[in-house]
Amino acid sequence: MEELYTVNLLELIKEFQLEVAYYPPDIEVLVSNPDTNRPGLPLTGFFGHFEPTRIQVIGKGEYEYILTLDPDVYAQRLDDLLSRKPPAVIWTSGLIPDDIIIECAKKYEVPVLKSNYLTSELIAMVVASLHVRLAPRITRHGVFVEIYGEGLLVQGESGIGKSETAIELVNRGHRLIADDAVEIKKVSAKTLIGTAPEIIRHYVELRGIGIVDVRRLYGMGAVKETERIDLIINLEPWINGKMYDRLGLDTEYTEIMGIPVPTTVIPVKPGRNLAVVLEIAAMNNRQKKMGYNTAVEFNKKLMGQMEIELGE
Repeated sequence: MEELYTVNLLELIKEFQLEVAYYPPDIEVLVSNPDTNRPGLPLTGFFGHFEPTRIQVIGKGEYEYILTLDPDVYAQRLDDLLSRKPPAVIWTSGLIPDDIIIECAKKYEVPVLKSNYLTSELIAMVVASLHVRLAPRITRHGVFVEIYGEGLLVQGESGIGKSETAIELVNRGHRLIADDAVEIKKVSAKTLIGTAPEIIRHYVELRGIGIVDVRRLYGMGAVKETERIDLIINLEPWINGKMYDRLGLDTEYTEIMGIPVPTTVIPVKPGRNLAVVLEIAAMNNRQKKMGYNTAVEFNKKLMGQMEIELGE
């Protein structure tokens, strides 16, 4: 069963600078649904497919409709809405919650909040934040770095050189996101982002030296909180006689939480500069996303040259 994550409503109030019209005392309000709802249909009395775990947002459209209702009808519709205990009701566009909703909110202990943002702006910000905060997640062993804007998840057995390579990359101006443990969140159907668990954030373990704080040694520009996972690098010991990909025509993928991520296997042996190799891998992956595949273009030239020679 998938684990359910929650966010304290007070964190959202602080993040989006919401004003509190009413907040139930001594109650911890937790938000578990990343989506919001504009209760236009519920205010007409229709609750088919209503999702009570969503934050309810009242904008100018709902407000103008409320003004057309008889006060007794309005009070009954609000009672029907708030009796379902949504996590909060937010009035946007600088609208002021009226006494009727405040009294009904007190009855069912539902927070009522205010915002000066336009409805579409607030919904976009809240949904984006909640989809990250409440995203399903897993933890993978590895190092996560940002190179030229690309997020590289570097995996491999312990002692193969992942952390040392990360430090070398930081020396070369790139940024560390996580060492040893990478927390991966699925924030959309196509996007994975990685971060470090709070307790080990910005730290790297170097055998023979110990734990080092990258942020303090190299400055804030050497670290980053989160990044999209664009490429997975699997480091493995060099095996003599094993056939490694020398052209890069075929792209392999690793599936993480149902999302395929391009994957490259890089053999490791003494004298090989892994930092430089990862820089090339990052730039090459970025180039592919921009529509240019060096291996495919080289293969076309090679086939063209062979056709010319055979024709002669």
